[in-house]
Amino acid sequence: MLVEVKVPVLSESVAEATLITWHKKSGDYINRSENLIDIETDKVVLELPAPSAGVLSKILKQDGATVISGEVIAMIDTEGSTTVNAIKQEEKPESAADKQVVVITGKSSEKTGAEEVNQAIPMLMPAARKLAEENNLKATETSAIKGTGLGGRITKEDVQAYMDKKSNPASSNEIKSGLVDTPRTGARTERRVAMSRLRQTIAERLVQSQSTAAILTTFNEVNMQSIIDLRTRYKAEFEKEHGVKLGFMSFFVKAVITALKKYPIINASVEGNEIVYHDYYDIGIAVGSPRGLVVPIIRDADRLTLADIELQIADFAKRAQDGKLTIEELSGGTFSITNGGVFGSMLSTPIINPPQSAILGIHATKERPVVENGQIVIRPMNYLALSYDHRIIDGREAVLSLVAIKEALEYPMSPLWEK
Repeated sequence: MLVEVKVPVLSESVAEATLITWHKKSGDYINRSENLIDIETDKVVLELPAPSAGVLSKILKQDGATVISGEVIAMIDTEGSTTVNAIKQEEKPESAADKQVVVITGKSSEKTGAEEVNQAIPMLMPAARKLAEENNLKATETSAIKGTGLGGRITKEDVQAYMDKKSNPASSNEIKSGLVDTPRTGARTERRVAMSRLRQTIAERLVQSQSTAAILTTFNEVNMQSIIDLRTRYKAEFEKEHGVKLGFMSFFVKAVITALKKYPIINASVEGNEIVYHDYYDIGIAVGSPRGLVVPIIRDADRLTLADIELQIADFAKRAQDGKLTIEELSGGTFSITNGGVFGSMLSTPIINPPQSAILGIHATKERPVVENGQIVIRPMNYLALSYDHRIIDGREAVLSLVAIKEALEYPMSPLWEK
């Protein structure tokens, strides 16, 4: 019996996807629910499990092909000729040759050869695997790459760094110190790497934002001392009670919601000649991932406690590294927050994430001299930047909403923090 392998149903906002890497080739046996292929949309990388056990009899769409929801990309023969052999192979008892004794801290333990190989070879993220295959890297080479992703996973950047080092083994420090000669050969090479679907979408949306909205940015500064003191006082108790660290982002989310309730136009969006006011608060939090910047959404953030928000952000960050965020979690949103401060940014002008009308940029908190009551004092200051669509948001509302965010952060024990 032949079973069709189809592209899963994509969300309404995702028109098409790209096949990244087939994990099986034609003629291979595959178990039910085993991952067949990684599929990249403009938001996430999806794993497509086999709908049935059997032999992968035909692959209709190869790596790199563009596909749509429900499209048939392969066929599985549930009664394939290699099925029996594959089952027998799985049930075959291990031979002495398949085992080896490994000595660890003076004690011996038995491991199979397969387990030894699996432990020796780090896990490659889909984009990293694709780049390695495109450059014909051998398994011995990928196993030598040190992964910087979550759990030691090898990212695309790790593979690229390995190839750069391979093509130019002399480090910049060695060159600067004069330890190696750098003869001028006249060769100037270039590399062309296709943009991932996510990077293409980011580029398109940023250009769309710049060309369709009248973007303006207003700035302010906030004294973070009250938040720092509050966090220092309660962080141990908070983590013990809720199982998550008390960070700064939850305070920013709460402060933003305070301003959005006071100035609803900041939470609105433009559709044609209409302004759509949203009576709910879905806050997008920009998170870095091996594939690029993604913005998962905290739904109904006004109904959540600080602990709820911290738990969601921690979960988003972990699954962004693993490529496990869903399309639904990356869709929608009425306002966004981006934190360039984690990378050391002092000031920036964030770009609006359409169809939203505003975005808050927060930056590195640094001790600076400020004037209080006629005296120069040192305070931990953070610059805030609010970019907004001037088509529907006037300067007055933009400035006052940023002031509201500032005040909510500087007086965190006020009733503004109540749910």
